[in-house]
Amino acid sequence: MSAAVNTALRVCVAGASGRMGQMLVEAVRDSGDCTLTGALDIAGSPAIGQDAAGFGGQASGVPTPAALPAGLSGSQFLIDFTRPEGTMAHLRECAKLGVAVVIGTTGFTDAQKAEIAQIAKQIPIVMAPNMSVGVNVTLKLLEMAAKAMATGYDIEIIEAHHRHKVDAPSGTALKMGEVIADALGRDLKECAVYAREGVTGERDPSTIGFAAIRGGDIVGDHTVLFAGTGERIEITHKSSSRTTYAQGSLRAVRFLAGKPAGLYDMFDVLGLR
Repeated sequence: MSAAVNTALRVCVAGASGRMGQMLVEAVRDSGDCTLTGALDIAGSPAIGQDAAGFGGQASGVPTPAALPAGLSGSQFLIDFTRPEGTMAHLRECAKLGVAVVIGTTGFTDAQKAEIAQIAKQIPIVMAPNMSVGVNVTLKLLEMAAKAMATGYDIEIIEAHHRHKVDAPSGTALKMGEVIADALGRDLKECAVYAREGVTGERDPSTIGFAAIRGGDIVGDHTVLFAGTGERIEITHKSSSRTTYAQGSLRAVRFLAGKPAGLYDMFDVLGLR
């Protein structure tokens, strides 16, 4: 029994009192090979000083301290699905402590992404806009489809999320656009169209369009439309629960165990590279 505890992967969860945080806390506790050893939350949160699993009506024996180093102490891995500013602060501390990080946060600026790449020279990091295994398999399918339909097809990406999501398009939608653009030899920054209004003129066939829907409690729906003459292909992924993100995050943790410093993604984790 003691050997199993000693070899368990020691995981800290950021934003532990949030919806995704509680899902991660539960997933870590229910796993057979990971143990919850830390929890982080924003300053002033009611969760500070409370049990990390308390918001779920359970007891983990792991408190949520106010100080960042205390929250990470004793952990080998941090799973972070918070906001860019919080994730960056967590990353800097993890670099000091040698803690590997799984990042599911989205909405980073180019400057923040550059800093993450620099920190990845010190510690191993898995960073992906979506940790779902199904979404990442979908990305691989999109890569294949884009190469096969490089000409004669207009590409549109439609995503829908709950009313509380603060960034648009979603990180997953942007990743889909990046994968498709790369497969076509294009730069997404130059070919993306994020809004249409008024007299826009005919559609430029070299562009990739985005549409974002926000409402209710939609966990996350993504559809990529390849529209040609006489036919269209739609590749869709729908999430009905955040459980898929939590389980994918644990796969990323297991992947990072023993890995050298570097910036990895879910294609690496799933062997889809």
